Amino acid sequence: MLSLMRETYPTDLSDAQWIRLRSYLPAPKAQGRPRIHSLRDVFNAIFYMLKSGCHWRLLPHDFPPWSTVYYHFRRFRLSGLWFLILKVLRAAERKRVGKDPQPTVAIMDSQSVITVEESAHLSGYDAHRTSKGASGICWWIPWVFRSRFTLPRPTYKIELGHGVFWPG
Repeated sequence: MLSLMRETYPTDLSDAQWIRLRSYLPAPKAQGRPRIHSLRDVFNAIFYMLKSGCHWRLLPHDFPPWSTVYYHFRRFRLSGLWFLILKVLRAAERKRVGKDPQPTVAIMDSQSVITVEESAHLSGYDAHRTSKGASGICWWIPWVFRSRFTLPRPTYKIELGHGVFWPG
């Protein structure tokens, strides 16, 4: 593995983080060409790119080539490795704060969702709105609950700005 001294960045993995992450990574294949760049450098480049918001091709030159970093990023995404890592991190954090490692409920909130240009004259849930965003309150929750739960029917309220909507 090529291991040159390079500048450290705030997004670099610590030794403890790398040891923990390394256990979830695929082992190098016995056949084929050996890795030239360490996966730690690849992860450091991915985290740098995600935190800084730079383009793949604008990664600093002390990281592995952008094409190598992107190849591994895409391979990890398609194999489900990112999902596994986030699942393990979420469980560890929930356990650290004294909660059940597996959540039973998720809450999603958004101030607005950008809509397409064709619907700009009718914005959001209410035709009298002037913003281009859809309502931040999830108007589709009644249909989700109806499809997931049959008996008993849940009671919940959704605030739509001008009043409260209680689905039947």
